[in-house]
Amino acid sequence: MAAAEPKTPAGAAAAGRLARSCWSAFWDYETPKVIVVKNRRLGIVYRAVQLLILLYFVWYVFIVQKSYQDSETGPESSVITKVKGITLSDHKVWDVEEYVKPPEGGSVFSIITRIEVTPFQTVGTCAESMRVSNATCDSDEDCVAGQLDMLGNGVRTGRCVPYYHGSSKTCEVSGWCPVEDGASVSQFLGTMAPNFTILIKNSIHYPKFQFSKGNIENRKDGYLKHCTFHEVSDLYCPIFKLGYIVEQAGENFRELAHTGGVIGVIINWDCDLDLSASECNPKYSFRRLDPKHIPASSGYNFRFAKYYKINGSITRTLIKAYGIRIDVIVHGQAGKFSLIPTIINLATALTSIGVGSFLCDWILLTFMNKNKVYSHKKFDKGAGPGLCASEPSQQDCVLTDARGLAQL
Repeated sequence: MAAAEPKTPAGAAAAGRLARSCWSAFWDYETPKVIVVKNRRLGIVYRAVQLLILLYFVWYVFIVQKSYQDSETGPESSVITKVKGITLSDHKVWDVEEYVKPPEGGSVFSIITRIEVTPFQTVGTCAESMRVSNATCDSDEDCVAGQLDMLGNGVRTGRCVPYYHGSSKTCEVSGWCPVEDGASVSQFLGTMAPNFTILIKNSIHYPKFQFSKGNIENRKDGYLKHCTFHEVSDLYCPIFKLGYIVEQAGENFRELAHTGGVIGVIINWDCDLDLSASECNPKYSFRRLDPKHIPASSGYNFRFAKYYKINGSITRTLIKAYGIRIDVIVHGQAGKFSLIPTIINLATALTSIGVGSFLCDWILLTFMNKNKVYSHKKFDKGAGPGLCASEPSQQDCVLTDARGLAQL
């Protein structure tokens, strides 16, 4: 009797099948199979998805975003400003040299519209401001000599003295006296300020495209001497009235002049360089930049002093100025046709159209009544022609459709 052959363990057989399967998957070649599904609703979904994708790329990507162009953002820019006009306060006439700070004519400058003046300050001793914390007192024991408050006006002497007005007392300090709120006088300069004119001269350069342009029209007939800005008729006359800027920012001029504030003048240069240079024009917009709805930080003010000598002693006039600060902000983007982004976006568009097939395949395999039939028709497994010729009995050699085309 012949000896029985030893049986292969089940685990070893399973491992062998897994190894052959992995090895086969590594060398297999997959090719798409075309199946015509006669379902009108599914066909409508397929064409609708394709149409939406096509509209997205044609309208938004190519027309709106101009993705066929090479682009550059943030142009190199220079800004020169000049303010003209005079105004009156209760005591004097103010000209540009006094109410514009700083006077250099840069992209950020302030126009003073109200001041609080503390005249004839000298170095000495006087009562501290009641606005300083722990400054009020009843006796000298409440004041510590040599104490320095960083938010105060000087070094405390240790004495408790009467305040400038009323019956209150505060600690005495050594510093510039009298302190600001003890003797300041308010003056309003904003009566004629809405008629101040501001020249904003701006030039930009896009180095990638070697393109430069300015916002002033090249004319020699004294055009700038008698024009003011108008969005349609005088776009290249960048002379703005201060009242116009504040109005376009949506603010009340008198309120803004009283408390101060920051107004942004935004110049936008969006240029399509496939067109002529005359189509590249500046667009102006105006808005308030400081947080006016937050009481703790609303408004805008700063201090400066003017020094002089009286009888050989140094004296100064302290001025707390409220004003309208103008920030000129320039930005923009330039674009010009380039072959590389055009090819990239066209390839992306053509690839994305295939999303329709993926979506319809998912609907067929998941929700349709004959999804198993479709799955059987969709996925066929076949061996190469050489293997089928040598081993025709193999199941892998059977194809459900010799031409790769079936109908449901």
